[in-house]
Formats: sequence, C-alpha cells, structure tokens
Amino acid sequence: MPGYETHEYDVLIVGAGGAGLRAAIEAAAAGVRVGVISKSLLGKAHTVMAEGGMAAALGHVDDRDNWRVHFADTMRGGYYLNNWRMAELHAKEAPDRVRELEQWGAIFDRTPDGRILQRNFGGHRYPRLAHVGDRTGLEIIRTLQDHAVQQSITFHMETTLLTLLNSGGRCVGGFGYERERGRYKLFLAKAVVLATGGIGRAFQITSNSWEYTGDGQALAFQAGAALRDVEFVQFHPTGMVWPPSVRGILVTEGVRGEGGVLRNNEGKRFLFDDVPENYRSSTADNAEEGWRYTQGDKSARRPPELLTRDHVARCIRREVRAGRGSPHGGVFLDIAWIKEKLPNSVEHIKKKLPSMYHQFKQLADLDITQQPMEVGPTTHYFMGGITVDGDTQMTGIDGLFAAGECAAGLHGANRLGGNSLSDLLVFGKRAGEHAAAYASNHAAVGASAVGDQIASAIQRGEAPFERGAQGENPYAIQHELQEMMQNLVGIVRTEDEMEQALGAIAGLRQRAAKVGIGGNREYNNGWHTALDLDNLLTVAELVTRAGKERRESRGGHFREDYPDKDAEWGKVNLELSRGPNGAIESRKIPVRPMPEDLLQAIEENK
Repeated sequence: MPGYETHEYDVLIVGAGGAGLRAAIEAAAAGVRVGVISKSLLGKAHTVMAEGGMAAALGHVDDRDNWRVHFADTMRGGYYLNNWRMAELHAKEAPDRVRELEQWGAIFDRTPDGRILQRNFGGHRYPRLAHVGDRTGLEIIRTLQDHAVQQSITFHMETTLLTLLNSGGRCVGGFGYERERGRYKLFLAKAVVLATGGIGRAFQITSNSWEYTGDGQALAFQAGAALRDVEFVQFHPTGMVWPPSVRGILVTEGVRGEGGVLRNNEGKRFLFDDVPENYRSSTADNAEEGWRYTQGDKSARRPPELLTRDHVARCIRREVRAGRGSPHGGVFLDIAWIKEKLPNSVEHIKKKLPSMYHQFKQLADLDITQQPMEVGPTTHYFMGGITVDGDTQMTGIDGLFAAGECAAGLHGANRLGGNSLSDLLVFGKRAGEHAAAYASNHAAVGASAVGDQIASAIQRGEAPFERGAQGENPYAIQHELQEMMQNLVGIVRTEDEMEQALGAIAGLRQRAAKVGIGGNREYNNGWHTALDLDNLLTVAELVTRAGKERRESRGGHFREDYPDKDAEWGKVNLELSRGPNGAIESRKIPVRPMPEDLLQAIEENK
C-alpha cells in the first residue's frame, strides 16, 4: 500500500477562494495552527471570476439604503426560503467586511467625493455593489491572499481531498493527494472548514472553472451531513454563446448595471413585456426611465434587465425557443447603444467594463463599444449546499464547518447578484472564528484512530490503475453526465425528464465503478477525472431527486409541469441526507418564524 505524508493542524481549511482565505485569516488571528488546501494554485480560485461587485448597504450612492432594505431584498429574492438569521447577519456585517478589505489594501472605484462607489445590480433596490471595474473578485482574492501570506498559515496547493475523517462522531481531518505528483497526504485537524465552492461542472454549459465538481457537498454528504435547498441551481442569464470554445463564460451583470439592454433578433427589449407582479411597482416601463435609473437618478425605477436572474434567464430561453434569438442560440446584450446618451461612451465602457471589453475582443473578435454581444443562460451558482448553523457555520457533524457557496441558507431559492462575494467574507470570517474556538476546546486525534478510513481511501484511489486502460473512460462518463444534466435537469424541468435523469445517473454510477486508466499517479489528468466522478454523480443525483420532489416553481427551480408557486412548499426547505443503508432520505423542514423586527423590515420595504 502506498505511503503518505502526515500534516497536523488545529484548523484545516479546504478551499482557498474568498471564503476559505477569510476563514484562514480569522482562525490564524485567534492564534491556532492553520492549514489551507487548495485544489488549484493559490490565486486561481473561482472567486476571481466574480466580476460585478460585492453587495453591502454602505449608502454611498443612495443614502436611503441600509441593512434593513438589503435584508428585505435578499429575503424577497430568495422567495423567503432563506435562513433569515444568515440574511440578517449578512446585511448587518457586509459593510464592515468591505471596509476591512479597504483597510487591507483593496482599491475600489470611487465616488467624486472619494467614497467607495456602488453600482446597480439585479434584485437590489438601490445601488449597492462596491466594485473594482468588472474585476472585483480578482481584487478581493489579491487582497485576501496578500494579507493571508503574512500570517502563520501553511498552504497545500494543487491538493484534493478524497474523504473526510471521523472519530467518535467528530470530524478530525481529511485524506487526499497532491495532484502534481500523486502523493497521498493525511491532514489531521481539530476542526475542518469546507469552502470548496459549487457544482457547475455537473452541467455542460457553465461559467464555473474545472475545480467546481461539488467536492465539499459530496464529502460532507458522504460523512453524514445534511444538504438543503439543492434543487435551486442558478442559471445566470448572460454567458457567452459564441464561439463554441468559450460558451458559458460569464458576462457580468455589471453590463446591465451600467445600462446594457437585452434585445431579441427583432430589436425588441422583450423584458418590458414580462415583469412579475411583485416587481411591477419598482420596474421602469420605458427605456428612458430605465436609463436614468442606471445613472443614479433616485426618482427613476430600475430597468427590467435588472430583475432577478431566474426570471431573466427563463425569458431569454423563451425568446430563443420562439425563434427570436440571435444567430448562435442566444439574445443580444447591447451596451454600445449608450453612445446615444454619452458622447464619451467608448471611454466610459472601457473604464467601467475593462474585462468585458478585452474578453469579447480577444475571444470573439467583437468590440462591445460598437456592437451588441450574443449571450445566453449558463449554469452559474448553487443556492443549496451543506446545512449549517446561521451564527457559527457548524454543520450537523461536530468539528465540521462550511462557508461560501458550498453552504446553504443565505440565498434561499434564488441568489441576488453581488450577495455571493459579501457572503464569502461575512461567513468565511464567522466559520474561521468558530472553528478556531472549537479547536481550542478539543483534543487532537492520532492517525491510528482513522487507520481503516485511510486504507479505504487509498484503495479507492488505486482502483482505476488496477483496472487499467481496459476499464471505462472517465472523460466519456463525465461528458455524458454533463450533457444529460444540461438537457434534463436544466433551466426548465419536468417529472418525466428528471425520472429519466435518475435512471441515467444510476447507469453512469455503475460505469464509474469500472473506470480505468493507464500510467501512474504523476501528472495524470485521467486519474483526477476518475476520482472526481463520484462527487459529480453524488451532487447530480441530489439535485435531481430534490427537483423531482419539489412539485412547484420557485426561484432557480422551474417545473414546466408545475409552473406556479405552491403556498405549502413556500413554508418548507427540503433537506437530504444519507439513511442507515446509504440510501438518500429527504425531509421537509418548516421555515423558522421570523422575529417581529425582521418582519417589520420586510413590510417596510415591500
């Protein structure tokens, strides 16, 4: 049996994106030993792809904004299935997390009087997103990384966990391998924080990078933790659709926040025809009013392009299916039209949207200052995830915490744009703080206590080599899973198609158990893909089962056979866990009643 290296920490952080780095910084500040595992190289986290900004009620552009309005917007956007405690903490603490980043060196765009500038975004009542052009996520990671490397934190780059380790009902670390050389590594820890991001690579068209294979969710589920709201997958309305090699790459909502409009092939702004009743009073009914809103006119109402993402994505899909789409299966997103309003529009667009300008120029040979972009929905964000305590981020397993996209609660049935970046910082900090406190009150566990689990993990890791090149092809299984999920469990779902998907997943799981590869553990991408399959299949099955059970349409979950919201389903979260025999069990968890002051905040901001 291959050997392994052993590393011991008080707190082990799995993931080096915004949530993981913020958790590591907070844990290190508490004086405990901290280790961070990064599936990719440090600085390559998917957080860098978050472009538009981070939501925080600073009130710098519109002084009517405050945490109560932000809270109400978040709850309304999530269709009130959110963990209200997390929504409350997020709205209250996000401004401090932005100011903290500024103190650590983040360089935000500025108002004329020198304060942090904020822009409009979908679902937010007021301009609320602190931003750095359209490179906000990159600036956040740069700032956090620069701050983290000055702390006593050990980083293990290009390392992947195969399993979490359990002793006496506690999570006591994890076992994984170094991707470059294939060497196994044992990580013993008194507390573990999962911050591994989302599940986008379970779908064919996605804005997510290769790391997003549902690792944290699957590892926690296999270890016995419950997952919640997994039927809610967000399909961002605007991803690139052409050329095929870049299909799915994100086109930030910041384009619409700066005045970009969506048109079909007839030149019509089709979203004016389909404003939901609960947004009608706050949505512009003409182009001129919508433009004034994006320019900060407090008397104007927001353009329909800034409605919630689930709604805009379905409207785009409808236009395409009706034959009113763009030549390559999307619609047109036009920011160039603002030259009618601004004489210096070219310079304005390049300043506000530098990444988008270069992205389309280099990848599609298109100048967004002169021509409309072709865009379409892309799998973007996972509202569901591991069930956590709202205050501490502790999962149902002692010693195991989760933060960021891999944790459920804040976003409910649909996430508002910009809430994800402030989510990472607010709850990354809380997870690191409480993990450190937990570690300080619990003893370490030796390798002998988890020896059987280590041996089992190594056996699973070596199995593809034992089958050799004659086994099933891991790339083929991954591709078939992604294509199937895109077609059968995508933006619009039906009972029959999800039942078909469950049958396909069962067949793919049988094939995955026979996957084989040649070569050895060094520099072997086939091996990495083979080991990712179990996580991808797990999250795909969870999403499909939850989607099949929730017989209504709400937020990121749309059932063509149940197109309306159901009042009873609006009162419960769906939670999935492993039963004693390993089968998936589901239960309906009643939404906790809100305190009176929070109910009043929602009533004030209807």
